Amino acid sequence: MPHPLDRAVWNALTTRLSSFTTGDSDARAVRIDPEVGVFVSAADASPESRARLTKLARLHSAASLLERADGPMVDVLPDGISVDRRIGLVQMISTVLIAARAPEIEMEALTQADAPAMLELALLTRPGPFRSKTRELGPFVGIKQDGVLVAMAGRRLRVDGFTELSGVCTHPDHRGKGYAAALSRAVVGEIHASGEAAFLHAFADHDGTIAFYRSLGFEVRAPMVYTILAD
Repeated sequence: MPHPLDRAVWNALTTRLSSFTTGDSDARAVRIDPEVGVFVSAADASPESRARLTKLARLHSAASLLERADGPMVDVLPDGISVDRRIGLVQMISTVLIAARAPEIEMEALTQADAPAMLELALLTRPGPFRSKTRELGPFVGIKQDGVLVAMAGRRLRVDGFTELSGVCTHPDHRGKGYAAALSRAVVGEIHASGEAAFLHAFADHDGTIAFYRSLGFEVRAPMVYTILAD
């Protein structure tokens, strides 16, 4: 039986995040609101689903797909649209946080008023695709210095029993202070407390990033491919 995280995008956008999809999404293919994110996904490899996938990718540019690398949907792509890049990722999962002694770090829930600062920080640090309304997938928490947002973390995809840790980033001038770990622990702790497991996606060739998340209690679950379509 397929695991729900094998097709995390499809499963999220057709269930718990269906309210974030475009009005022209349907049972054959879905596209998240371009102001919220970049994902597009097809139900299956049938010609009908592929045709709908192609239509959505053409109507809403700057789309991307995320599929398990060894799964049946990894090469089901829109017809006639060039691929900009294909990036190897690992999907990691956590059911228990590893205990650690950490300094007290003040953080706060981020609100709509923080949206411009969140987008600015994400564009600077590039933790992954982040759009003007990505914060609505949250909640997000952040750390500020003198009123300026310098680090944040939040949630993105949600499927039955699992919520994704995402948007973890720290301004270059404030790295090495334990902010990413503190924020990640806070978000993952809340996910666990809700009765769900946490998951995330990391670049497969970023050994340091993978080691960092292992130190929090995450383990690699599956290889994934992130396909960025040309505009």
